Amino acid sequence: MNIEIKNGRLIDPASGLDAVTHLYISQGRIAAIGNAPGGFTADRSIDAQGLIVAPGLVDLAARLREPGFEYKATLVSEMNAAVAGGITSLACPPDTDPPLDEPGLVEMLKHRARQLNLANVYPVGALTQQLKGQRLTEMAELTDAGCVAFSQVDQPFENNLSLMRALQYASTFGFSVWLRPQDHGLAAKGVAHDGEVASRLGLPPIPIAAETVAISTVLLLVKETGARVHFCRVSSASGLQMIRDAKQQGLPVTCDVGIHHVHLSDNDIGYFDPHYHLAPPLRSTYDRDAIRAALLDGTIDAICSDHTPVDEDAKLLPFAESEPGATGLEVLLPLTLKWAEEQCLPIDQALAKITIRSAQILGINAGLLVENVPADICIFDPEAEWKVDTKNLVSQGKNSPFAGYPMRGKVRFTLVNGQIVYQAE
Repeated sequence: MNIEIKNGRLIDPASGLDAVTHLYISQGRIAAIGNAPGGFTADRSIDAQGLIVAPGLVDLAARLREPGFEYKATLVSEMNAAVAGGITSLACPPDTDPPLDEPGLVEMLKHRARQLNLANVYPVGALTQQLKGQRLTEMAELTDAGCVAFSQVDQPFENNLSLMRALQYASTFGFSVWLRPQDHGLAAKGVAHDGEVASRLGLPPIPIAAETVAISTVLLLVKETGARVHFCRVSSASGLQMIRDAKQQGLPVTCDVGIHHVHLSDNDIGYFDPHYHLAPPLRSTYDRDAIRAALLDGTIDAICSDHTPVDEDAKLLPFAESEPGATGLEVLLPLTLKWAEEQCLPIDQALAKITIRSAQILGINAGLLVENVPADICIFDPEAEWKVDTKNLVSQGKNSPFAGYPMRGKVRFTLVNGQIVYQAE
């Protein structure tokens, strides 16, 4: 299908394009920007006057809950939620049941995703068999099946020797390792940031040292092995400073942050509200401000939704017993725009954190608005105001700390490979 997008403000953070102009799509790719290519006849025309035409968002962490956790969410529900949020490419962690530790499981997931013809799915493979932290998976075979990186998600390694061997193997073959830095011994059974709020509420704490000790260990092993490591969901000022120093030393590391941690702190827990039970925990306002500063100076490469749909029963429990996680696919864009507005940041720089920077970490050809790339596009109204009503979320997961909050920025169209896969009512 040939599609013409007229009069929109085209913003491409990668090339610096920011202009009100036209965009033309043919055979699933961007055929031209500005003037129509010779002989072009549109089958569909979209008037984007007053709207922003941007690259489709790229999300580094979206749990799709299949296979194994269909009672929390399904592939169909979460893929539809992704495109409703303007997300055209996403990475899914391997903590399914069974974990994504065999090529057949990865191929099945990718096949089902392709059949839905919605967002592009990029599985992250399990680093160790069954995520038990002991025996390494067949990373080469998993890569051939479609994995873009390897992770332990929230599961510990048996010991640092297992971690070092994993990094050595990944370094040898050029695989990327994604690690959420947490020393599980120090974190123990904690559920909240080790600070005044946890003390007042009597919640088991997770000290910042649980993150910094893990980061320190990984950085030492990166120096030893040369492995390429991506730190997932860094939450503390101290941890970010260590990564900032590592980057200045030239170590091959990147990092991301979950969108909820950009806006919230442990003060928001209030009176034991389990919707604010996240992993890693919401930390102090000092740490939240450090996250914002690290986004501005480039220490944090990308923002992700850290989408974790949880069934209602698991969130109705007392805070310490509830399951951590929040839905994030449909609020990633407006919360990123909110952060940019509060920081007086140009919109193209904010969009870079959820498009081209994420795509570079994944190593995929996405997050771009240039000729001859796949037409993965998000068209949104930056001024449209709406309120988060969990009943109206497309995601099966209704667990959001932003329930009832006003938002600004609403997706109107999402295109994947030149096909309109979402259109707002």
